[in-house]
Amino acid sequence: MSVILEHAPHTEATRTPRLHALSTAALHALYQHRIMSTDQMRRLLTPAAKRPVYLLRKLNELKDMGLLAQVRAKSHWGGANVVQQPFLWFLNEAGAEVVEEASELVTRPYRVSPESVASTRQAHTLAVNESGLAFFEHARRLAHECGPLDWTPEVAHRIRDGQRRFEDDHVISDAVLRYVHLDRGRRTMFNLFLEVDRGTMTTARLAAKINAYGRLYEYVPQHPDRSRRSAAATRPAWQYTYPVFPRLLVILDAERRSARRSLADQLAARAEDLYSLTRADPRLMRLSGQLSIGVTTLQLLQERGPFEPIFIPLLRGTPEARPAPTDVFLRPQRPPSGRTPSGSRAPSDADAAAPATGPASRPQGAAGAKAAQ
Repeated sequence: MSVILEHAPHTEATRTPRLHALSTAALHALYQHRIMSTDQMRRLLTPAAKRPVYLLRKLNELKDMGLLAQVRAKSHWGGANVVQQPFLWFLNEAGAEVVEEASELVTRPYRVSPESVASTRQAHTLAVNESGLAFFEHARRLAHECGPLDWTPEVAHRIRDGQRRFEDDHVISDAVLRYVHLDRGRRTMFNLFLEVDRGTMTTARLAAKINAYGRLYEYVPQHPDRSRRSAAATRPAWQYTYPVFPRLLVILDAERRSARRSLADQLAARAEDLYSLTRADPRLMRLSGQLSIGVTTLQLLQERGPFEPIFIPLLRGTPEARPAPTDVFLRPQRPPSGRTPSGSRAPSDADAAAPATGPASRPQGAAGAKAAQ
C-alpha cells in the first residue's frame, strides 16, 4: 500500500487510496484483528501517546472515506449507560478491499458487519485481542519482538480426514501468536496456541477442545484413494506448518457471576476442574510428554507478563503433588540465578530447534534464530 503525502488527491483511476502510515497501520490491524476498541488501537499503534487524539483524527478520516465504521461496545466493556461504552472500530467491505488490493496481508475469507460486531462474540473477540496486546506490551517492555500483526485470530487446523461439519473436522484456535525472545543477542522464536475462556462454555466443553489439540498432534492426513496411500505417509499435518508443536495457553477471563465468590475464586475453581478433566482424558495423558498446556488468567498475563510464573501446567504432576506455576516455556521454575536482568527466563539449549513460522505469518528466518520447543 502506498504511503505518501497525507492529503494527496484521489482520482477515480486510482483504486487504492493514498494513506498516511498510521492510517495504513490502522487498516491492517483492523483487517487482521476484526474489531478493536479505541484504547486497544492506541496501545497497539501509538503506545507512547497517553491520549488517542491523533489516532482518533486518522480513524475518523478513514471513516469519512468510507473505509471503516464504529459502534458502541456492549455494557460489559464500560458503564451501564450506552454513551459510556467505548467505541469499537471495524473495516467495512470497502476497507477490506483496500487492504486486499495492496496484497500485503494474507487474505481472510470473512467480512465483519455491524451485525457480527454486535453479536455475542463481541466480548470474546475483544478478550482475544487483549491477550495478544498483553504479549505485545510486554515484548515492547522487554525489548523482545511481537508486533501488531503477530497474532492471527481464529486459525483452523484439520484434525481428521473426511467431509463432516467443519467444526467436527477442525480445531479452531482462538489465536496463533508468534513471539521472538531476545537474550544477549540470542533469538528464540516460538508459536503459541491461545484459547481464551470467558466462562461462557462449560468446563467439559473447554476440556473437549483441549482434547482436540491432542487429535491435532496425532493427525496424519491420508489420500482419499486407499490404493494411492503410501506406507511412508506418517508425517503429522501440523509439521507442515510448525517446526515444533506450539504450546497451548488457556487464558481465563470472565465476569463475576456470584456475589458470594470472588472472580479469583471462580477462575481458580475453573482451573482446578480443567486439571482434573484433562488428567482423566486417556489421549491427553498418553501425550502428556509431548504436549505443553498451561492455564492462567488474563489479569495475571497483563499485570505480570508471560515470563513470570503465572501458568499452571496441565497434564503434569499428580492431584497430590501439583507442579508449581511456571512461565510461558512451561518448564519447572528456575532459581533466581537462572533469570535474566529483564525479568524473563533465559531459554536453555533444549528450548531451541529450527526457525519457526506459523499460519499466515510473515517470513521470520534469520541467522542464528531458534524456535523454542
